[in-house]
Amino acid sequence: MTLIFSLMPCALVQLTLLFVHRDLSRDRPLVLLMHLLQLGPLYRCFEVFCLYCQSSQNEEPYVSITKKRQMPKDGLTEEVEKEVGQAEGKMFTHRSAFSRASVIQAFLGSAPQLTLQLYITVLQQSFTTGRCVIMTLCLLSIVYGALRCNILAIKIKYDEYEVKVKPLAYVCIFLWRSFEIATRVIVLVLFTSVLKIWVLAVVLVNFFTFFLYPWILFWCSGSPFPENIEKALSRVGTTIVLCFFTLLYAGINMFCWSAVQLKIDNPDLISKSQNWYRLLIYYMMRFIENSVLLLLWYFFKTDIYMYVCAPLLILQLLIAYCTGILFMLVFYQFFHPCKKLFSSSVSESFRSCIRCVCLSCVRRNSSEPVVKVDMDLKSCTDQDQDPDTEQDQGQDEDQDVRPSTSMISQHSTSIISPEVSEMWSAIDL
Repeated sequence: MTLIFSLMPCALVQLTLLFVHRDLSRDRPLVLLMHLLQLGPLYRCFEVFCLYCQSSQNEEPYVSITKKRQMPKDGLTEEVEKEVGQAEGKMFTHRSAFSRASVIQAFLGSAPQLTLQLYITVLQQSFTTGRCVIMTLCLLSIVYGALRCNILAIKIKYDEYEVKVKPLAYVCIFLWRSFEIATRVIVLVLFTSVLKIWVLAVVLVNFFTFFLYPWILFWCSGSPFPENIEKALSRVGTTIVLCFFTLLYAGINMFCWSAVQLKIDNPDLISKSQNWYRLLIYYMMRFIENSVLLLLWYFFKTDIYMYVCAPLLILQLLIAYCTGILFMLVFYQFFHPCKKLFSSSVSESFRSCIRCVCLSCVRRNSSEPVVKVDMDLKSCTDQDQDPDTEQDQGQDEDQDVRPSTSMISQHSTSIISPEVSEMWSAIDL
């Protein structure tokens, strides 16, 4: 498992760098050789350093103009034009490629490795300095990858705007992701230490749920197969690339909220709509799952947890997870760089959700069959107390609408309960 968790993300990082820079369709044998030797990131860093040095010395004759809209102020927004040179465009591509590579390394390499190292530490009941350093670096790598995932999601969703992330937003995202990921890893390790076989079921259900969900939405939409991802790729190659994307999407959601929604029929492969209800459902289901796993660990814990206060540990983990959710709400409510573009804020969505729940409860309590019977009885007595209207109608209609005295007597003799009118049908009334 250690070899798999180390080698698989390294190979995926090399493929990601080749895919983002579109080197598969160009004749660059040296670059391909460096990536085969797992030296692609170092070569890319050297290339960026050379581009930076050349851009400060030479003036570029050709530039491209990009238009970005500023955040609206008092309901008004302005477009800002910016000249982007070739060197700056290439450096932007490098920065985007390294951001995606850091996300892959974090969730397909560091997250499984942190879980495995913590599991070994729990079974051995001993901490070593080297292992603690490695686990700390793995946790920081995962948190950094989650932070980059949040920033990428914001920039992709609001590509038309000039996005500026404040330092307090970075701090809030860091605290949110730290509590969420650390709690998730500890819960999985505790459950694995007592039920080794059942953890495979938990992992496989989580993985295939998030892996197949984008494909199910794509098949249900009836959209054609995407062909514009990479021109040099065939249909089989495009399918493999999309499978890698969904693999990364499932790996991220295994440990934390991905902050992006994969949409295969979209040219950007990411949905730009903000769905609060999907976020709410994810965290509700994840909180329930963590609670169930902790309860199972509490009932099946072994002697290695003899000196551990299990109820206190469960309470601390659940509070830590709720603290992460609290920092997430604070970020979306106060520090999100594009919060002015939201159709509804977090507080408004929360109030509307509570209002819907309260209305459903009130309607459920008020809708009882006794009320309907009372209303029917009231209408029947009103008809009996209005002789003028009854006389205006014909005698045949009077016999069809109102039950006769003999019918009432038959009902009174056949029913034991004194409330005879409750047993009548709507036609009798």
